[in-house]
Amino acid sequence: MTRLAYLDAVGGLAGDMLLAALIDAGAPAEQVGEGLRGVPAAGLELRCETVVRHGIAACRATVVVASPEPQPHRTWRDVRELLDAAGLPERARARAHAAFAALARAEATVHGIDADEVHFHEVGALDAIGDVCGIALALEALGVDELACSPLPVPRGLVSAAHGRLPLPAPATLELLRGAPLYGVELDVELVTPTGAAILAGLGASHGPLPAMRLDAVGYGAGARELPDRPNVVRVLSGLRESAAHDARDEALVIETNLDDLSPELVPDAARRCFEAGALDVWVTAAQMKKGRPGVVLSALARPADERAVAHAILRETTALGVRVHAVRRWELERRHVTVHVHGEPVRVKLGVLDGEPVNAAPEHDDCLAAATRTGRAVKDVWAAALAALATAEPVR
Repeated sequence: MTRLAYLDAVGGLAGDMLLAALIDAGAPAEQVGEGLRGVPAAGLELRCETVVRHGIAACRATVVVASPEPQPHRTWRDVRELLDAAGLPERARARAHAAFAALARAEATVHGIDADEVHFHEVGALDAIGDVCGIALALEALGVDELACSPLPVPRGLVSAAHGRLPLPAPATLELLRGAPLYGVELDVELVTPTGAAILAGLGASHGPLPAMRLDAVGYGAGARELPDRPNVVRVLSGLRESAAHDARDEALVIETNLDDLSPELVPDAARRCFEAGALDVWVTAAQMKKGRPGVVLSALARPADERAVAHAILRETTALGVRVHAVRRWELERRHVTVHVHGEPVRVKLGVLDGEPVNAAPEHDDCLAAATRTGRAVKDVWAAALAALATAEPVR
């Protein structure tokens, strides 16, 4: 089943506001904060407090950089290296990559340069990198598969940036918002930031009214300012898409190609790019090609909305001249996450739920590895202990 997070951009959309809203909706702040500590050369710390915006209690999240040193202007290559070294779970890492890749493309378009030549300024600062990584970690903790967003409020005016005074919305923000529904407001402050827009573009968020869903969590994330005409919050509504709530079948596509002239060393890189493009699963099958040559079939499972991105990833990263696409239907268990503690270390356990009852359980390997590293135990022992702890935990509802 598909778990949806709908972003109601009441006061706009910024990275810190979305992170706060996801935490308010149930993503464990301690778990997100622990993940942020893996970002190298930073000493990132997550601080959360409750504030009030126009009478609404909301979470305010701030990523603090412990290092007093000024932050350099990082290139897209620098940011990629930081993300790869942060030890994020695979889907969280891919989402963080996708957000910054979208921003790099937008900045490249605005400045007329190649994406790898882009220098991030405000968004390249470590606290902004922390916002993006924190959002990716929070989405993973909540088991969110899909993002959708309301129409976005757009003011007029000017904002100070590294390049000087820029019109609102900032040019890169507008590039990222192509295709999104916007409406004008009589304010002269930035409501939609480049980070917020990059999350929407990079993660393939849909736009429009609230889709049919079964609501099970709501969170409010506050911005720093008080706005005169509206509460400065973004509201997250999380739950199962209504179609998935009634029927566990889901439409998907298999996108695949035969390869007999690609170095085996490059196959894992192509698979990783498919995941970053939104693939739900990727696998490789040994095959015998024409003239008796050994080869592989690279296959990716994706939602219809991600067909183009995944197909392009295969064509860019392999020697293929084309891909095959065919529709499939799949049955999915509802997914939930429970956090247990093994020797004092948090370990998330993914549950597969059928008709309200858990029928499968799998500890998250990255959490098991981290706990094993910190406690000096074998990963398999942490894995077994997590399942044992699950058996004595509170029943899942």
